[in-house]
Amino acid sequence: MPDIRLGIDEAGKGPVIGPMCIAGVCATKEQEIKLKNLGVADSKKLTAKKREQLAVSIKKYVTSWYIYEVEAKQIDDLRKIMTMNEIMVLCFSKVMEELSIPEDKAFTVVFLDAADVSEERFARRVHDEYAKKFEERADKIEYISKHKADTLSPVVSAASILAKTRRDELIEDIKKKENVDFGSGYPSDPKTKQFLENYAKEHGDFPDYVRKSWKTAENLL
Repeated sequence: MPDIRLGIDEAGKGPVIGPMCIAGVCATKEQEIKLKNLGVADSKKLTAKKREQLAVSIKKYVTSWYIYEVEAKQIDDLRKIMTMNEIMVLCFSKVMEELSIPEDKAFTVVFLDAADVSEERFARRVHDEYAKKFEERADKIEYISKHKADTLSPVVSAASILAKTRRDELIEDIKKKENVDFGSGYPSDPKTKQFLENYAKEHGDFPDYVRKSWKTAENLL
């Protein structure tokens, strides 16, 4: 089996508006060098245009990739029965599952951008969740879970770029469909706050693309 590494990262864990995207990128060591040469980096440090350009190149150069999208309403429903950290474990495992087939291209190492204060606990939980479907393979994989992994590993940087680019596309789709500009969708964005205040006053509720389980939205209702 070739030495293929998988990097996983998310975009949109924190916003009150819009979906969350979790991307996985599988690459050989040679492909990782190509990714470095392309200039992949933490997606937050790149302009939107640069991310879009890199996303196209990443998809061409790597062994495989996958983006898992979770709608705001799904997040609200899941939060009734589990914590956000547990949702992240499920999502990261889902990306691993999707990229586990075909087996001849399966990964041997997985780099996780840790979505838990404990890096080790996050790796263990993702392993345990993945093992529910791929028990034998789960123990053969090396798990590396780090905070800010998108600044440490080219495959995680690439995953970060794909996730952020896709979330940005989905946010723009919502804005066009609803004919409204609510800013970034993050609670700290004044434009987002204003939009939520106005919408709550006018309708007494929020549309499905708003995470109603977020304190920002709850307080307004």
